[in-house]
Parts: sequence; structure tokens; C-alpha cells
Amino acid sequence: MAAPVLVIDFGSQVTQLIARRVREAGVYCEIVPFQKAESALAAHTPQAIILSGGPASAMEENAPRAPQAVFDAGVPVLGICYGEMAMAHQLGGKVEGGHHREFGRADIIIQKESPLLAGLGAIGDREPVWMNHGDKITAIPKGFEVVATSDHSPYAVIADETRKLYGIQFHPEVVHTPRGAEIYRNFVLGIAGIKPEWNMHAFREHQVAKIREQVGKARVICGLSGGVDSSVAAVLIHEAIGDQLTCIFVDTGLMRAGEADEVVSLFRNHYNIPLIHAEAQELFLGRLAGVSDPEQKRKIIGATFIDVFDAESHKVGGAEFLAQGTLYPDVIESVSATGGPSVTIKSHHNVGGLPDYMKLKLVEPLRELFKDEVRALGRELGLPASFVGRHPFPGPGLAIRVPGEITQEKLDILRKADVIYLDEIRKAGLYDTIWQAFAVLLPVKTVGVMGDARTYDHVCALRAVTSSDGMTADYYPFEHSFLARVATRIVNEVRGINRVVYDITSKPPGTIEWE
Repeated sequence: MAAPVLVIDFGSQVTQLIARRVREAGVYCEIVPFQKAESALAAHTPQAIILSGGPASAMEENAPRAPQAVFDAGVPVLGICYGEMAMAHQLGGKVEGGHHREFGRADIIIQKESPLLAGLGAIGDREPVWMNHGDKITAIPKGFEVVATSDHSPYAVIADETRKLYGIQFHPEVVHTPRGAEIYRNFVLGIAGIKPEWNMHAFREHQVAKIREQVGKARVICGLSGGVDSSVAAVLIHEAIGDQLTCIFVDTGLMRAGEADEVVSLFRNHYNIPLIHAEAQELFLGRLAGVSDPEQKRKIIGATFIDVFDAESHKVGGAEFLAQGTLYPDVIESVSATGGPSVTIKSHHNVGGLPDYMKLKLVEPLRELFKDEVRALGRELGLPASFVGRHPFPGPGLAIRVPGEITQEKLDILRKADVIYLDEIRKAGLYDTIWQAFAVLLPVKTVGVMGDARTYDHVCALRAVTSSDGMTADYYPFEHSFLARVATRIVNEVRGINRVVYDITSKPPGTIEWE
């Protein structure tokens, strides 16, 4: 699918949000590292280009640059933060680096009418934005004019309306710039004149045709984890090729209560998709016995999954393709322009890929989508709302919600506490407001008194976070009465827990899960 908008990534932590804002405007776009920008321009012939922010200084000797082809393409170009600095520097302006740091909330003051800021206010009006830069433009290139300033930036927004080149000092993609989405809509719909034709129905039809062309008459196996991503991928592929697809569900014994039965029932009974249910609970628990280190647990789970999947795949004769629920954030993390935090994030959330010796070609129909778009596609495909909206669940499952050694007894205790916690969240009407909520069985025991008897039992921790993308998170501010109700139920109904605590820490990228 050719992208009408290309985002050239200079390594910003929020580049993905640019793509989200553009897609929210109904326009498909892709992100490409700056090192590969020139070939991507030739492949896509985009109708508009966006230059992302980034951690470098435009004045550094080896600072990332946009290919000259960007400015020679004759299409609208929008530079964001570092992208504006790079544009100004490359087109003959002047940039000073290193001592003009400006981070956090600020106001821009509109100085001139421009289609980029259409609808945001009149000349002289102020608009709240989010700044995050260390360089400062001291002279703009020939042909540019000042559109907006801020108290610390005389060139907060600049424009060459003739060539349709625009630069913005702040980040309109983040929620801290309240009307930033309007700026992106103005750019892609108004200035670039792109029709808003990106939607899940069109994507579904395109991918069904693409899968049929790629696979032909060959057989495909899909590693079904039970999560939303692999499930949506499986249903989409089945729509395209029917019984040429066989799903393999590796039951690790580390899933939430009732989820394994739900997955088997949904795919066998509702969708009638060929499914191999590999019940490997004892194998996983046996290999995890006595292991406490969280990274070692992840590696064991990943290696065991591969062993089981490989053995089961031989039951599907002649399979040539492997289907995976890879999402766009996974793709972008793997080709990060700067190496940034992506490796940490991927290590945290994934347990490993399949080995080369399996010699299977990949089918990854979701690799162009973000998580919220996958949910939208799931709804388009008719997956049950309760399934599509289910809170994310990582590959290692409950293994990272039982810090320390994993035993069947601990897993049983944790599942019971988790069921109560989620039940109360649903009763309160909060499930869809919260990104992820779960219970954790801490590796400590405390002395307590229940009735007339002393107890020496586990401590249960509860976590609930809000997030827009699963990359960063903030704790959910439950009312005290809600927490008291949950704690009372867990202590009364779950034998083995005598104390409940609530985690109220906010989490930086990659640390939503417990371990």
C-alpha cells in the first residue's frame, strides 16, 4: 500500500504519535528512518512529507539530515521540532545549538494567517503547546515568514507558503498540545489536499486481496496467543484463504482465568477455524521450577514456546507460511533511527521469535497498524466486543505477575484475586476507561490476624493504568471506597492472601508490566 504521507524519523520518542494523528485524519501514512528516506520517497511518491523531532542538535557534525529530494519533490513538507531545525539549517537559515533549552508547556502567539493554523485563532491569539527542544533558530531561510512566536522562540511557526514548506518548534502530536490534531488535519487535508480515505473497511479489503496474492494455494500456520493481535490476524487471514489456515494455540498454563477455554471456543465453535490446542502447562511449569530471575523466566518461556510450536507445526503438512500479529510499533522499534529505548521495550514485551530453521515465510497483515487500529479492525471483522476490548496480556503471561519462583499454587491464588479485581472494575463501569489492570502476587508474606487465628500469607498488589498507546502509563486514581471493597473481597474470598496494596506509580516507556 503506497503511503500518501511519509514521516521521516529523526529518532523522536513520539514519532509514532505523528502517524497516529495523520491516520486519525483519515489519511494513511508510514514512518521511515532518515537513512532510508531517499529510497522510500522513490517507492511511495508521497503527496506530503513530515520531518519528525529527534534528540540530536542540528549543529552537530554528523547530525541527521533530510535528503535534498524532500525539498525538491514539490510536495508540502512539515518539519516538527528537530525537523524544523534541520529544514532551516539545510535551506540556508541559521541555527544555534546547545544553550536554548525549552521544555514543557508554552503558548504560541499567532502573528500571521496561515492555512497550517486555520481555525486555531486570529492574529494576536495565544494557543497552548508543548515545547521540547535544545536548539534555536536565529535566522529563517529566504522565502519563509514568521507565522507564530512564543515568549522564548521568535520562530515558533514558520512558513514558505509558495513552496508549501512549514516548520513548527513544538510537538502538535502530543496530548499536551490540545489542538495539535487540527494542525495535522490542516496540513494533510487542507494544504496537501489528500482525500481522507483511510478506514478499516478499505484496509480489510486491501489486506484480504494481498493475503490471497501472497499465499496462493499454500498452507499457513498461525501462532495464536489468545491476545487481540494474533486473534485479529487469524480471523483476517481465514477470511482470505479459509481452511488453508491452521492456528496453533500453545496453552502455557500462564493465562488468566478462563482465557484458554475462551480462545478454543471462539476459534473452533464460532469461527470454525482449524485449531491445534497444544496443552503444555506441565512442560512450562516444569521448566520454570525453581527459577526466580525475571529475564531467565522470559527466556525459558520463549524457548519452550518455540519447542512446542515447532513440534505441533509438523502436524500441519506442507505449511509454507507463518502468520504473526506483528504491529506497526514493533516494526518501527526494530528499525529505530537512533537505537533509543526501543530495544528495552521489545525485550520487555516479547519472549522471542521463531528460529530460522523452520524456513517459513511470514504473513503479517497487521504490520501497518497501531493497537487501537487493530481493535477497530477486530470490530470490523465481527470479533466480540468483550474480546476486542480485553486488556493487553504479555507473552510471558502470569509469569511476570508472580515475581520470584512460579508454582501452580501461586498461579491459582493469583487467578482468583485477579478475577475479583476485574469483576469489581467491570461492575464500576471502569474496564474500558482503564488501559490495563491486574493483580500481582508479591514474593513476600506477612503475619495477619483473621478472626481469632494468626495467618502468614501472601501480599497481593493491584495495578491499574491509563495509557493512549501502551508505551507510557499513569496510575488510575480509584476512589478509596472502591479499593476498600476490592481488598475486602480478596482477603475474604482468596485463601492464601491476607494483605492487599495498590501501586500508584507512574511508568515511563516500556515498564507498564510488573517485572
